[in-house]
Amino acid sequence: MRDAVTNLIQNYDIAGRYFDRNAIDSLKSYFESGTSRVKAAAMINSNAAAIVKQAGLALFDELPELIRPGGNAYTTRRYAACLRDMDYYLRYASYALVAGSMDVLDERVLQGLRETYNSLGVPIGPTVRGIQIMKDIAKEQVAEAGISDTSFVDEPFDYMTRELSEKDI
Repeated sequence: MRDAVTNLIQNYDIAGRYFDRNAIDSLKSYFESGTSRVKAAAMINSNAAAIVKQAGLALFDELPELIRPGGNAYTTRRYAACLRDMDYYLRYASYALVAGSMDVLDERVLQGLRETYNSLGVPIGPTVRGIQIMKDIAKEQVAEAGISDTSFVDEPFDYMTRELSEKDI
């Protein structure tokens, strides 16, 4: 897994270039947001179970057919698997927040997810919606924790939903 700094260095090294104004500005932005990123990840970590539970309830309230007979979250086992997956996405989103890079999502979440969901017949629409609900809850809690600019919280959640939505699963 790489972070924003190692990604930047690698890109400039491959090109054989010194850092230019864009690179310096990118590094400055990453380091200035570092404390907020760590605080946001800490908030997510300490409230993960509640975020997943609240997001699951909202998702199933919005899409009740998922928990009805024949739905993908019908039966206790499938319901628990759905919440487990939501927790998985939330955990990796917190890693990506701290890293300031989406590499961990590609390496640990998205590559294997497509194949797994294809084999299990899991619909992608509700998965994407669940990730977006968790993003909204996390952003709200981060703002309540006193972080005024929460825009960076969007990055990993939006990245996952965009990547999942653009793929034929």
